[in-house]
Amino acid sequence: MIYLDNAATTMQKPAEVTEAVVSALSSLGNAGRGVHESALSASRIIYEARVRTASFFGAPQAKQVAFTSNITEALNIAIKGILQPGDHVITTVLDHNSVLRPLYEMREKGVSLTILQADEAGNISYDAMEEAIRPDTRAIVCTGASNLSGNLLDYRRIGEIARAHHILYIMDAAQVAGCHPVDVGNDHIDVLCFTGHKGLYGPQGTGGLIVREGIAVRPLKSGGSGVQTYSKTHPEEMPTALEAGTLNGHGIAGLLAAIGFITETGIDNIRARELMLAKRFYDGVKEIPEIRFYGNYSDWDNRTAIVALNLGDEDSAFVSDALAVDYGIATRPGAHCAPLMHESFGTVNQGIVRFSFSYFNTEEEADAAIHAMRELAAGM
Repeated sequence: MIYLDNAATTMQKPAEVTEAVVSALSSLGNAGRGVHESALSASRIIYEARVRTASFFGAPQAKQVAFTSNITEALNIAIKGILQPGDHVITTVLDHNSVLRPLYEMREKGVSLTILQADEAGNISYDAMEEAIRPDTRAIVCTGASNLSGNLLDYRRIGEIARAHHILYIMDAAQVAGCHPVDVGNDHIDVLCFTGHKGLYGPQGTGGLIVREGIAVRPLKSGGSGVQTYSKTHPEEMPTALEAGTLNGHGIAGLLAAIGFITETGIDNIRARELMLAKRFYDGVKEIPEIRFYGNYSDWDNRTAIVALNLGDEDSAFVSDALAVDYGIATRPGAHCAPLMHESFGTVNQGIVRFSFSYFNTEEEADAAIHAMRELAAGM
């Protein structure tokens, strides 16, 4: 199989990630739940992962990193733990349901919501974002890049806007972490939410959030923590405050190895290879008359390695199924958990076929996808 669905999850992982998870499965106990070697080993690995994650994203202290099961949990913690009735929040049509649905829930509880529209290429206006700020605006919550179009947002500029107006910036880094540099200090990000299983090349079931010191976040869950057992309330100190229950130590061990791989390989090298492959594919199919693209392909420096397209009026599921069955190529059709972006593009009924490339794909695989699309178009 040629796997071109990396924006959903990176199936091909560095070998050291697999090795780390296998080793952890046979050796780790429960972190913070004992003083025997297996429990201490789990604590050491999780702490090392916390330190490396903080460093990777430019956070000054490891305690600012709280691990979660995925970015959806992290976004729920941030959104529901910071916003309260009477607040106003700004987001965009580019955003994923992991941002939108918690915001809709908070709107039902008295939070007012502004959703910025996009132009025909899927770009937002930063002037409009700044103009949307009101005296009661508490935060801007938005993605670092569209998971549908691949358009990269200028998240440093968004952070500067938020900082200038003394509001919070909560960033969904699902599509940029690991393939575009993110620094919570330089980019003025107050809460960074990330997942392990996409561009970070870690296992599924890993993720987290980095909270700037001084920001209070109400916990989404309470329960066991391994400390302060006789207290009737959950510990308030970070990161324990946001980490009720047993952490996924086995997955976090894999995430630690994955971030090590990215650091050693270099984000710039990873991004350059991914974009080269995506552009190679785009250049190979852009002259096919039946193909319609979605997103801004005029500036590859401000894109992720996604090519979103449709083949004439064919249903995206039909095209994606033909690619899988007839050519062994995995892509993602449908709505991509991005309903407002599909409304903006006018593709609610047809959906979109998304090709997304990773560092582990090859030029030969990109060429095979080009060949498949040309044959499919010719057979229409």
